[in-house]
This record gives sequence, C-alpha cells and structure tokens, in this order.
Amino acid sequence: MKNTIQFTVVVEGHNHSLSTYPDAYPNVMTLIKDQLLLDDFGECGGMGRCATCVINTQGLSGESTIKERNEPATLHKYGLDDPGTRLSCQLFVSPDLEGTELTLIEV
Repeated sequence: MKNTIQFTVVVEGHNHSLSTYPDAYPNVMTLIKDQLLLDDFGECGGMGRCATCVINTQGLSGESTIKERNEPATLHKYGLDDPGTRLSCQLFVSPDLEGTELTLIEV
C-alpha cells in the first residue's frame, strides 16, 4: 500500500491541504497545476527557466532540499537566493514533502 503525503500549499493567503502519493506526479509544479488549476503557473512546462512556479518551502527535509540542474541559476537570475525558495518544477514528489508548507511566490 502506498503512503500518503500530506502538505499545505498557500496561494494568495489561502491554505490548501493537498494529499498525494510518492511518484504520483513527476514534480510539485505538475501536482499543484493539476489540483489547484492555477492560471499562468508553470509556463515553461517544467524546464526550470521561467520562474512562474516559485515557492517558498517551510519544513522541507532530506534530499529534496538539494537544488540541482539549472534551478540555482534561474533563482539567482531573479534575485531569489533564500535557501527555502525553490522552483516547484524542480522539486520531486517524495515523502520529504510530508507536513511541509509551500507558499507560492510571484516573481
């Protein structure tokens, strides 16, 4: 049986409790787009270039805290150097998300 992952996504001050399973989505951006149906979110489709899926993470742990690929360069380009700031398209759905709070940030 799959283990449920529960976390909160904050959009414009409104909390949304979301649940999923490990590997149910390729990344957090896809999950948020599918479950919250946000306009203009994740415009580049997960390439890590447009910064339209920026989130601030609280409570994230494990390997999910590691920024890889082009994520650090894209965040730096927009002046987003806080360690808790991530591109949701570069954050994989894993048990590391359990109990976290992800706040969408407009760039």
